[in-house]
This record gives sequence, structure tokens and C-alpha cells, in this order.
Amino acid sequence: MLKSIAAALALAAMLSGAAAADDTPAGKANKVTLVYEHELPNVPGKSIRGVLVEYGPGGFSEAHTHPSSAFIYATVLEGAIRSQVNDEPERVYQAGESFSELPGSRHGVSANASDTKPAKLLAVFVVDTDQKELTFPIEK
Repeated sequence: MLKSIAAALALAAMLSGAAAADDTPAGKANKVTLVYEHELPNVPGKSIRGVLVEYGPGGFSEAHTHPSSAFIYATVLEGAIRSQVNDEPERVYQAGESFSELPGSRHGVSANASDTKPAKLLAVFVVDTDQKELTFPIEK
């Protein structure tokens, strides 16, 4: 069921014509776009936001966190993404595969696994409605 939900969200993101720019983490992510945002009618104070992250060949995002209220479910739409969340081992996710980030997670690695092909992922956030910023760089 989660795969069918992720596929539907990915399709909605690709078909969305009302895209607006969102905050981009420091690094070489080519483009970060807010593709949808809706308040959850059955969960007061919470919203769902879809963010399309497009990486060029060799592109990456610096280590970052997200709001403490955010649960994130990410699906690779194209190419392959290297990811490492918290103390879990680094892993490469191929198109169609997904991973999640619990509130308070540290995203240490988020990168295109290829130096020659682009990659895209859709990150779906469930977050406090009043939360404006979605990504915070981790100070080194």
C-alpha cells in the first residue's frame, strides 16, 4: 500500500503545474521545488508538503536536518541516490525505492550516486503547518 501511495504522490508531483521554489540546502542540488502543500483536515495543525529534489551528475546536498516535527518519506523517481540517515549505513536507492526520516533525524549523506546521469527524488513531509523552513544545514 505504501508503494502505491508513493507512486500516486510521485505522479502528482510530476503532473503538478503549480510548482514554487523552496529552500535549497547548501550543496550542489540543482533544483529543489515545492510541488504541493495541503493542510491535513483530519490532523489539525499538520500539513503535507511534496518537495522535488533534482540532482545533476555528481550533485549532492550538504549534511542537514529538518524541523523536529517533520516525518519524511522519500521516493527516488529517476537515477540512484546515495543516502545516510543518522547512524545507519550509507545506502544507494534506485528509482522506485523509498526511505524515511523520523522527526529529529540527521541526513548526513544525500547525493546523486552517478557522476554522469541526473537523479530525482520526491520528499513528502508531514510537518507542522506553521513551519516555513524545511531544511537546516548542520554546522561543521
